[in-house]
Amino acid sequence: MAVNFDTSSEKETGLLRFLKSQLFFTPPPITREEVDLTGKTAIVTGANVGLGLECARQLLDLGCKVILAVRSQSRGETARRHLAQGRDAQWTDIEVWKLDLNSYDSIVGFAERTKTLTRLDIAVLNAGVYKVDESFNSTTGYEEDIQVNYLSNALLTLLLAPIMAEKKTGNSPGRIVLVSSGIANATKFNEKESNPILPAFKKKMEPKWLFKERYGTSKVLVQLFVAELAKRVPSSAVVVTVANPGFCHGSEIIRDGEGRFVGYLYKTMMATVGRPCSVGARIYVHAAVSPMLGETVHGQHVEDAMLRPMAPLIYKPEGKQAASKIWEEIMDEFMFVGVRQIIDGLSKSV
Repeated sequence: MAVNFDTSSEKETGLLRFLKSQLFFTPPPITREEVDLTGKTAIVTGANVGLGLECARQLLDLGCKVILAVRSQSRGETARRHLAQGRDAQWTDIEVWKLDLNSYDSIVGFAERTKTLTRLDIAVLNAGVYKVDESFNSTTGYEEDIQVNYLSNALLTLLLAPIMAEKKTGNSPGRIVLVSSGIANATKFNEKESNPILPAFKKKMEPKWLFKERYGTSKVLVQLFVAELAKRVPSSAVVVTVANPGFCHGSEIIRDGEGRFVGYLYKTMMATVGRPCSVGARIYVHAAVSPMLGETVHGQHVEDAMLRPMAPLIYKPEGKQAASKIWEEIMDEFMFVGVRQIIDGLSKSV
Protein backbone atom coordinates (compact mmCIF):
# COMPACT_ATOMS: atom_id res chain seq x y z
CA MET A 1 0.00 0.00 0.00
CA ALA A 2 1.19 3.52 -0.79
CA VAL A 3 2.65 5.58 2.04
CA ASN A 4 3.46 9.29 2.00
CA PHE A 5 6.67 9.96 3.93
CA ASP A 6 7.64 13.29 5.48
CA THR A 7 11.18 12.88 4.14
CA SER A 8 12.90 11.56 1.04
CA SER A 9 14.76 8.28 0.92
CA GLU A 10 17.99 10.13 0.11
CA LYS A 11 17.73 12.22 3.28
CA GLU A 12 17.52 9.02 5.31
CA THR A 13 20.98 7.90 4.20
CA GLY A 14 23.22 10.55 5.78
CA LEU A 15 25.49 10.28 8.80
CA LEU A 16 23.56 12.95 10.70
CA ARG A 17 20.32 11.01 10.30
CA PHE A 18 22.05 7.87 11.57
CA LEU A 19 23.53 9.61 14.60
CA LYS A 20 20.25 11.34 15.41
CA SER A 21 18.48 8.00 15.40
CA GLN A 22 21.14 6.20 17.40
CA LEU A 23 21.90 8.85 20.00
CA PHE A 24 18.77 10.93 20.38
CA PHE A 25 15.85 8.58 19.79
CA THR A 26 14.83 5.66 21.97
CA PRO A 27 11.94 3.62 20.57
CA PRO A 28 9.31 3.16 23.29
CA PRO A 29 8.44 -0.32 24.54
CA ILE A 30 5.00 -1.76 23.83
CA THR A 31 3.22 -2.60 27.06
CA ARG A 32 0.72 -5.34 27.79
CA GLU A 33 -1.86 -2.64 28.41
CA GLU A 34 -1.45 -1.64 24.75
CA VAL A 35 -1.14 -5.13 23.26
CA ASP A 36 -2.05 -8.39 24.97
CA LEU A 37 -0.77 -11.42 23.03
CA THR A 38 -2.25 -14.04 25.33
CA GLY A 39 -3.11 -17.15 23.32
CA LYS A 40 -0.96 -16.15 20.34
CA THR A 41 2.15 -17.90 19.04
CA ALA A 42 5.33 -16.35 17.64
CA ILE A 43 8.48 -17.68 16.00
CA VAL A 44 11.75 -15.80 16.48
CA THR A 45 14.76 -17.04 14.53
CA GLY A 46 18.26 -16.61 15.89
CA ALA A 47 16.62 -16.29 19.29
CA ASN A 48 19.37 -17.61 21.53
CA VAL A 49 21.42 -14.36 21.64
CA GLY A 50 21.29 -10.62 21.05
CA LEU A 51 18.35 -9.07 19.26
CA GLY A 52 16.51 -12.35 18.79
CA LEU A 53 16.74 -13.20 22.49
CA GLU A 54 15.51 -9.76 23.50
CA CYS A 55 12.66 -9.87 20.98
CA ALA A 56 11.58 -13.25 22.37
CA ARG A 57 11.68 -11.82 25.89
CA GLN A 58 9.48 -8.86 24.94
CA LEU A 59 6.94 -11.05 23.16
CA LEU A 60 6.78 -13.31 26.21
CA ASP A 61 6.21 -10.24 28.37
CA LEU A 62 3.18 -9.47 26.20
CA GLY A 63 1.74 -12.92 26.94
CA CYS A 64 2.78 -14.65 23.70
CA LYS A 65 3.96 -18.24 23.36
CA VAL A 66 7.38 -18.12 21.66
CA ILE A 67 9.21 -20.69 19.57
CA LEU A 68 12.97 -20.12 19.59
CA ALA A 69 14.21 -21.16 16.15
CA VAL A 70 17.93 -21.81 16.50
CA ARG A 71 20.78 -23.63 14.81
CA SER A 72 22.13 -25.11 18.07
CA GLN A 73 19.64 -27.04 20.19
CA SER A 74 21.84 -26.79 23.29
CA ARG A 75 22.23 -23.01 22.99
CA GLY A 76 18.51 -22.76 22.41
CA GLU A 77 17.81 -24.67 25.63
CA THR A 78 20.16 -22.34 27.51
CA ALA A 79 18.24 -19.36 26.13
CA ARG A 80 14.97 -21.04 27.09
CA ARG A 81 16.07 -21.40 30.71
CA HIS A 82 17.31 -17.82 30.72
CA LEU A 83 13.98 -16.49 29.41
CA ALA A 84 11.97 -18.57 31.89
CA GLN A 85 13.73 -17.13 34.93
CA GLY A 86 11.60 -14.83 37.07
CA ARG A 87 8.37 -15.31 35.13
CA ASP A 88 5.24 -17.37 35.61
CA ALA A 89 5.40 -18.79 32.12
CA GLN A 90 5.17 -22.56 31.84
CA TRP A 91 7.85 -24.45 29.92
CA THR A 92 5.26 -24.94 27.20
CA ASP A 93 5.20 -21.17 26.64
CA ILE A 94 8.79 -21.36 25.33
CA GLU A 95 9.82 -24.04 22.84
CA VAL A 96 13.11 -24.65 21.06
CA TRP A 97 13.03 -25.78 17.44
CA LYS A 98 16.07 -26.42 15.32
CA LEU A 99 16.54 -24.38 12.14
CA ASP A 100 19.63 -24.06 9.94
CA LEU A 101 19.30 -21.30 7.36
CA ASN A 102 22.26 -22.73 5.45
CA SER A 103 20.08 -25.70 4.47
CA TYR A 104 16.96 -25.63 2.31
CA ASP A 105 16.03 -29.06 3.70
CA SER A 106 16.13 -27.67 7.24
CA ILE A 107 13.95 -24.71 6.23
CA VAL A 108 11.38 -26.93 4.53
CA GLY A 109 11.32 -29.31 7.48
CA PHE A 110 10.89 -26.42 9.92
CA ALA A 111 7.98 -25.01 7.91
CA GLU A 112 6.34 -28.44 7.79
CA ARG A 113 6.59 -28.67 11.57
CA THR A 114 4.75 -25.34 11.96
CA LYS A 115 1.72 -26.99 10.36
CA THR A 116 1.27 -28.89 13.62
CA LEU A 117 0.69 -25.65 15.55
CA THR A 118 -2.83 -24.67 16.50
CA ARG A 119 -2.07 -21.13 15.43
CA LEU A 120 0.83 -19.03 14.18
CA ASP A 121 0.49 -15.27 14.51
CA ILE A 122 3.98 -13.76 14.33
CA ALA A 123 7.33 -14.65 12.78
CA VAL A 124 10.37 -12.45 13.36
CA LEU A 125 13.09 -13.65 10.99
CA ASN A 126 16.03 -12.19 12.86
CA ALA A 127 18.76 -14.75 12.09
CA GLY A 128 21.46 -13.55 9.73
CA VAL A 129 25.19 -13.40 9.04
CA TYR A 130 27.79 -10.71 8.30
CA LYS A 131 30.73 -12.48 6.68
CA VAL A 132 34.08 -10.75 7.05
CA ASP A 133 35.70 -13.24 4.67
CA GLU A 134 34.15 -14.30 1.39
CA SER A 135 32.67 -17.79 1.59
CA PHE A 136 30.10 -19.81 -0.31
CA ASN A 137 27.35 -22.22 0.69
CA SER A 138 28.61 -25.75 0.06
CA THR A 139 25.24 -26.94 -1.29
CA THR A 140 23.81 -24.05 -3.31
CA GLY A 141 27.04 -22.27 -4.24
CA TYR A 142 25.78 -18.82 -3.26
CA GLU A 143 27.84 -16.38 -1.19
CA GLU A 144 26.78 -16.87 2.43
CA ASP A 145 25.39 -13.37 3.14
CA ILE A 146 23.16 -13.67 0.09
CA GLN A 147 22.24 -17.25 0.95
CA VAL A 148 21.27 -16.72 4.58
CA ASN A 149 20.10 -13.10 4.79
CA TYR A 150 18.20 -13.07 1.51
CA LEU A 151 17.48 -16.41 -0.13
CA SER A 152 16.92 -18.55 2.96
CA ASN A 153 14.81 -15.93 4.72
CA ALA A 154 12.81 -15.38 1.54
CA LEU A 155 12.14 -19.12 1.28
CA LEU A 156 11.11 -19.33 4.93
CA THR A 157 8.77 -16.35 4.44
CA LEU A 158 7.14 -17.94 1.40
CA LEU A 159 6.62 -21.22 3.24
CA LEU A 160 5.28 -19.67 6.45
CA ALA A 161 2.92 -17.22 4.73
CA PRO A 162 0.25 -19.75 3.63
CA ILE A 163 0.43 -21.52 7.00
CA MET A 164 -0.18 -18.22 8.78
CA ALA A 165 -3.02 -17.39 6.42
CA GLU A 166 -4.65 -20.75 7.07
CA LYS A 167 -4.30 -20.50 10.85
CA LYS A 168 -5.32 -16.86 11.31
CA THR A 169 -8.13 -16.12 13.73
CA GLY A 170 -10.96 -13.92 12.52
CA ASN A 171 -9.94 -10.93 10.44
CA SER A 172 -6.56 -10.49 12.10
CA PRO A 173 -3.77 -11.57 9.70
CA GLY A 174 -0.43 -12.83 10.96
CA ARG A 175 2.73 -10.76 10.51
CA ILE A 176 6.16 -11.75 9.22
CA VAL A 177 9.03 -9.39 10.00
CA LEU A 178 12.28 -9.59 8.05
CA VAL A 179 15.39 -7.65 9.04
CA SER A 180 17.11 -4.82 7.20
CA SER A 181 20.04 -2.56 8.00
CA GLY A 182 20.99 1.07 7.52
CA ILE A 183 23.97 -0.19 5.50
CA ALA A 184 21.50 -0.91 2.68
CA ASN A 185 21.09 2.84 2.11
CA ALA A 186 24.63 3.27 0.78
CA THR A 187 24.91 -0.03 -1.07
CA LYS A 188 25.67 0.06 -4.79
CA PHE A 189 24.34 -3.44 -5.66
CA ASN A 190 26.39 -3.57 -8.87
CA GLU A 191 25.04 -7.06 -9.60
CA LYS A 192 21.70 -5.51 -10.57
CA GLU A 193 23.15 -5.04 -14.06
CA SER A 194 23.75 -8.78 -14.46
CA ASN A 195 21.37 -10.89 -16.48
CA PRO A 196 20.40 -13.06 -14.76
CA ILE A 197 21.24 -11.60 -11.35
CA LEU A 198 21.38 -14.55 -8.94
CA PRO A 199 24.27 -16.46 -10.63
CA ALA A 200 26.47 -13.39 -10.05
CA PHE A 201 26.43 -14.26 -6.34
CA LYS A 202 28.05 -17.62 -7.03
CA LYS A 203 31.20 -15.89 -8.26
CA LYS A 204 33.97 -14.20 -6.30
CA MET A 205 33.43 -10.46 -5.94
CA GLU A 206 35.57 -8.43 -8.35
CA PRO A 207 37.92 -6.64 -8.23
CA LYS A 208 38.09 -7.50 -4.51
CA TRP A 209 35.93 -8.67 -1.60
CA LEU A 210 34.07 -5.83 0.14
CA PHE A 211 32.24 -7.37 3.09
CA LYS A 212 30.21 -4.27 3.96
CA GLU A 213 28.97 -3.93 0.37
CA ARG A 214 27.99 -7.58 0.17
CA TYR A 215 26.13 -7.47 3.49
CA GLY A 216 24.37 -4.28 2.38
CA THR A 217 23.40 -5.92 -0.90
CA SER A 218 21.81 -8.82 0.97
CA LYS A 219 19.69 -6.31 2.90
CA VAL A 220 18.71 -4.37 -0.25
CA LEU A 221 17.56 -7.67 -1.71
CA VAL A 222 15.43 -8.30 1.40
CA GLN A 223 13.76 -4.92 0.90
CA LEU A 224 13.16 -5.63 -2.79
CA PHE A 225 11.67 -9.01 -1.90
CA VAL A 226 9.26 -7.58 0.68
CA ALA A 227 8.14 -4.82 -1.68
CA GLU A 228 7.50 -7.30 -4.51
CA LEU A 229 5.76 -9.83 -2.27
CA ALA A 230 3.37 -7.16 -0.98
CA LYS A 231 2.33 -6.39 -4.56
CA ARG A 232 1.17 -9.97 -5.00
CA VAL A 233 -0.15 -10.95 -1.58
CA PRO A 234 -2.90 -8.92 0.14
CA SER A 235 -2.47 -7.82 3.75
CA SER A 236 -5.75 -9.60 4.50
CA ALA A 237 -3.88 -12.91 4.01
CA VAL A 238 -0.63 -12.11 5.79
CA VAL A 239 1.29 -8.92 6.58
CA VAL A 240 4.96 -8.92 5.57
CA THR A 241 7.29 -6.10 6.55
CA VAL A 242 10.96 -5.28 7.03
CA ALA A 243 12.47 -3.65 10.12
CA ASN A 244 15.79 -1.99 10.94
CA PRO A 245 16.70 -2.32 14.65
CA GLY A 246 19.62 0.07 14.30
CA PHE A 247 23.22 -0.40 15.36
CA CYS A 248 23.14 -2.56 18.51
CA HIS A 249 25.92 -3.66 20.80
CA GLY A 250 25.72 -7.26 21.95
CA SER A 251 24.08 -8.44 18.73
CA GLU A 252 27.03 -10.68 17.71
CA ILE A 253 26.42 -9.72 14.08
CA ILE A 254 30.14 -9.16 13.54
CA ARG A 255 31.21 -12.36 15.31
CA ASP A 256 33.31 -13.30 12.27
CA GLY A 257 35.58 -10.38 13.15
CA GLU A 258 36.44 -11.65 16.64
CA GLY A 259 40.15 -11.19 17.42
CA ARG A 260 40.72 -9.08 14.29
CA PHE A 261 41.02 -5.37 13.62
CA VAL A 262 37.60 -5.18 11.96
CA GLY A 263 36.02 -6.80 15.00
CA TYR A 264 37.74 -4.34 17.32
CA LEU A 265 36.64 -1.43 15.11
CA TYR A 266 33.00 -2.51 15.11
CA LYS A 267 33.00 -3.09 18.85
CA THR A 268 34.41 0.40 19.39
CA MET A 269 31.71 1.90 17.16
CA MET A 270 29.00 -0.09 18.94
CA ALA A 271 30.25 1.05 22.33
CA THR A 272 30.22 4.66 21.11
CA VAL A 273 26.95 4.95 19.20
CA GLY A 274 25.27 1.56 19.58
CA ARG A 275 22.00 1.01 21.40
CA PRO A 276 21.35 -2.04 23.62
CA CYS A 277 19.76 -5.06 21.97
CA SER A 278 16.84 -4.68 24.38
CA VAL A 279 16.13 -1.30 22.76
CA GLY A 280 16.78 -2.39 19.16
CA ALA A 281 14.44 -5.36 19.60
CA ARG A 282 11.60 -2.95 20.31
CA ILE A 283 11.64 -2.10 16.60
CA TYR A 284 10.90 -5.75 15.79
CA VAL A 285 8.04 -5.79 18.27
CA HIS A 286 6.55 -2.57 16.87
CA ALA A 287 6.72 -4.04 13.36
CA ALA A 288 5.14 -7.28 14.56
CA VAL A 289 2.31 -6.09 16.81
CA SER A 290 1.99 -2.29 17.00
CA PRO A 291 -1.68 -1.29 16.77
CA MET A 292 -0.57 2.19 15.69
CA LEU A 293 1.09 0.82 12.55
CA GLY A 294 -1.47 -1.91 11.85
CA GLU A 295 -1.57 -3.34 8.34
CA THR A 296 0.09 -0.20 6.93
CA VAL A 297 3.42 -1.97 7.53
CA HIS A 298 2.62 -4.42 4.71
CA GLY A 299 5.43 -4.14 2.16
CA GLN A 300 6.99 -1.27 4.11
CA HIS A 301 10.05 -0.51 6.23
CA VAL A 302 9.89 0.11 9.98
CA GLU A 303 12.61 2.12 11.67
CA ASP A 304 12.51 4.02 14.97
CA ALA A 305 9.07 2.50 15.60
CA MET A 306 7.56 4.24 12.56
CA LEU A 307 7.34 3.79 8.81
CA ARG A 308 10.42 5.16 7.06
CA PRO A 309 11.53 4.98 3.42
CA MET A 310 13.50 1.98 2.21
CA ALA A 311 16.93 2.33 0.54
CA PRO A 312 16.94 4.96 -2.27
CA LEU A 313 17.54 2.30 -4.93
CA ILE A 314 14.17 0.71 -4.20
CA TYR A 315 12.35 3.73 -5.65
CA LYS A 316 14.55 4.27 -8.71
CA PRO A 317 13.76 2.81 -12.17
CA GLU A 318 16.85 0.60 -12.10
CA GLY A 319 15.86 -0.70 -8.67
CA LYS A 320 12.32 -1.47 -9.75
CA GLN A 321 13.62 -3.23 -12.86
CA ALA A 322 16.03 -5.31 -10.78
CA ALA A 323 13.25 -6.14 -8.32
CA SER A 324 11.00 -7.49 -11.04
CA LYS A 325 13.81 -9.48 -12.62
CA ILE A 326 15.12 -11.09 -9.44
CA TRP A 327 11.58 -11.90 -8.28
CA GLU A 328 11.19 -14.18 -11.28
CA GLU A 329 14.60 -15.67 -10.56
CA ILE A 330 13.74 -16.63 -6.99
CA MET A 331 10.44 -18.07 -8.18
CA ASP A 332 12.56 -20.39 -10.33
CA GLU A 333 15.07 -20.95 -7.52
CA PHE A 334 12.30 -22.16 -5.21
CA MET A 335 10.35 -24.08 -7.82
CA PHE A 336 11.04 -27.26 -5.82
CA VAL A 337 8.48 -26.19 -3.19
CA GLY A 338 5.90 -24.82 -5.63
CA VAL A 339 6.23 -21.14 -4.72
CA ARG A 340 4.29 -19.90 -7.73
CA GLN A 341 1.31 -21.93 -6.58
CA ILE A 342 1.78 -20.58 -3.05
CA ILE A 343 1.72 -16.99 -4.28
CA ASP A 344 -1.28 -17.69 -6.47
CA GLY A 345 -3.17 -19.16 -3.51
CA LEU A 346 -2.30 -16.24 -1.23
CA SER A 347 -3.25 -13.68 -3.87
CA LYS A 348 -6.79 -15.08 -3.82
CA SER A 349 -7.02 -14.99 0.00
CA VAL A 350 -9.44 -12.60 1.63
